[in-house]
Parts: sequence; C-alpha cells; structure tokens
Amino acid sequence: QVQLVESGGGLVQAGGSLRLSCAASGTIFRINAMGWYRQAPGKQRDLVATITSGGSTNYADSVKGRFTISRDNAKNTMYLQMNSLKLEDTAVYYCNARLLPASTPDEYSYWGQGTQVTVSS
Repeated sequence: QVQLVESGGGLVQAGGSLRLSCAASGTIFRINAMGWYRQAPGKQRDLVATITSGGSTNYADSVKGRFTISRDNAKNTMYLQMNSLKLEDTAVYYCNARLLPASTPDEYSYWGQGTQVTVSS
C-alpha cells in the first residue's frame, strides 16, 4: 500500500522559516510529478508548488521567491523550504504525488494526511 507522510510543520513567527518533508513508502514503480498544496479553514485547497521527476518546478505567485520545492528521487522524498513566512501562509499543507504503483500500469494521485503550519505575529 502506498502512503505519503508529511512532517516538519509547527508554529513559527512571521518572517521565520520552516522546512516540510514528504516521504513516500510502499511498492512504487515510479513517481512522476509531486507537489505541495495548502488549505486554510473554510477555504479551498490551493496549489503551492510542483516538481517533476526531472526537477522542473513551478510556484504559486503568492510564494514565489520565498518557498523552494525539491525532491530526492533515491529516497522518494520531497521537501518544501519556506522562508519569510507571512500570516496568510497559515494552513494545513498537503503532499501530493502522481505515481505508478508496482501493482498497476496506471497513474494514480495520492495525498498525505497534512501537516499544520501556523504563522503568528
């Protein structure tokens, strides 16, 4: 069974930094694109950043220049370095992966359970 587990969330003051991690486990044939999404209470889940298997990245306008997405393919792990955090960055951050499980030739989208990031003034 494929699982994604996020870690690294917590409480931080505005202007501070956090580094999130997402580890994929299970019988995985290939991980294609991965990404980070976030959702504040009562709001939609929004794209934060994505990264392809080859390392190409894209970012939401709201985080460009402040956040950096990366991945370690050998470890099936993705990271999000968050700098210069703002109050509006407060949300639950979710890991997403589009991958091929070892049991099927089809691509599936998987989600982690989320990790809370709270930015205080």
